[in-house]
Amino acid sequence: MMQMKSLWKSRRSALVLGLYSACVWGVLSLALPVQADGVDLLAQFVKQARSGRADFTQAVTSPSRPGQAPRVKTSSGRFEFQRPGKFRFDYRKPFAQTLLADGQTLWLHDVDLNQVTARKQQQVLGSTPVALLTAAADLQSLKADFQFSPEPARDGLAWVRATPLAADGQIRSVMVGLRATPMGVELAVLDVQDSLGQRSVLTFAGFQLNVALPASQFVFKAPAGVDIIRP
Repeated sequence: MMQMKSLWKSRRSALVLGLYSACVWGVLSLALPVQADGVDLLAQFVKQARSGRADFTQAVTSPSRPGQAPRVKTSSGRFEFQRPGKFRFDYRKPFAQTLLADGQTLWLHDVDLNQVTARKQQQVLGSTPVALLTAAADLQSLKADFQFSPEPARDGLAWVRATPLAADGQIRSVMVGLRATPMGVELAVLDVQDSLGQRSVLTFAGFQLNVALPASQFVFKAPAGVDIIRP
């Protein structure tokens, strides 16, 4: 049972790395033209967004197997980011877990297992959308690694599809749903397809853009007695 729980958490955390990249794309606080499509919103985000936070719900659907329906697992928590290169996902349900990048190290704290895994951030995220979106100065920089295309509006949202140019990555495609409001543009939905056939959908609520976040939010302090693993 503990091994199954650990495997689920590991897969969920891996998805988060890809999901975060899409997450930061959609967070804007600019007044935008009514006709702006998803690509326009992405371009403005990369240029303008410096920090943000929101509550999130994540639903991960595993590929169906013969005679079995697809399995769906849900989780929820709090997300915060600060460019360049800092972010944290605090999972609260169903398991307490924190994924934190401080600009140098990527920390994964599993409360139930009383375990922390620490990896060099550049090695783990160097070729992922996370690194690109926390450091890229403009959309043109991202086009070196992704192809962006607007998708038809639906459910009251503007959509953009991001497809990695590298064929051997973990992420197959990311659909980003954005909502224009009088206060700017909100990130509403992220729909991520990975190379293993898993689908992960993040829904955000109460997004706040360019908020003042204390530096301590991106400093990891290991609890006393926890096992620290450095692969």
